[in-house]
Amino acid sequence: MEASWFTTLFSNPFAKGLGMGLFFCLVILIRGYMRRRELVQEVMRLRTHLHTKLEIDSKENERRKLEKESLKQERDNLRITVQSLNQKPGRKEIRQYYVYQTAIDMMFEKALGFAPAWQITLKEAETLFEKSEKGVVPLLKRLMPTSPDQQVAEYERLSRVSFEEGMTSK
Repeated sequence: MEASWFTTLFSNPFAKGLGMGLFFCLVILIRGYMRRRELVQEVMRLRTHLHTKLEIDSKENERRKLEKESLKQERDNLRITVQSLNQKPGRKEIRQYYVYQTAIDMMFEKALGFAPAWQITLKEAETLFEKSEKGVVPLLKRLMPTSPDQQVAEYERLSRVSFEEGMTSK
C-alpha cells in the first residue's frame, strides 16, 4: 500500500511540479548558503587587510608627527643659536663693518669728491688708533691672557678714550 500511495503521488503532474520546485529551491538554498559563506570569508579577509593598512598608516602618521615635532624643536634651537651668535660681542661690529665697507665702495663709485676726503679722514682715524695701541696699558693687556670678549670690550673702551682725546685736542 505504501508503494502504491507513493507511486500515485509521483504520477500526479501537480505533485511532480511541486517536487521539482522544492528540489530547485533546495539547490538554490544550498548554493546561496555556500555563496554567503564565501562572502563572509571575503569580508573577514578584507577587514583584516583594512585593519593592517590602518595600523601601518597610523604608525606612519605617528612617526611623521614625531619627526615634525623634532624638526620644529631643532628649528627653534637653531633660531636661538643664531640669535645668540648674532648678539656675541664683535658680531654686530663685524656686520656693521661689512655694511660700512659696502657703503664706502658704493660712494667711491658714485661720488667723485668722496675719495680724497675719505682718505684724509681715514689717515686721521688710523693715527688715533695707533696712539691708543701704544703705551703701557695695551702692552699689559697683550701680555695678560684674557677672554676674547673682554679683549674686545677693553679695545673698544681704549679706542673711545683715545678718539675722544684726539677730538678734544683739535
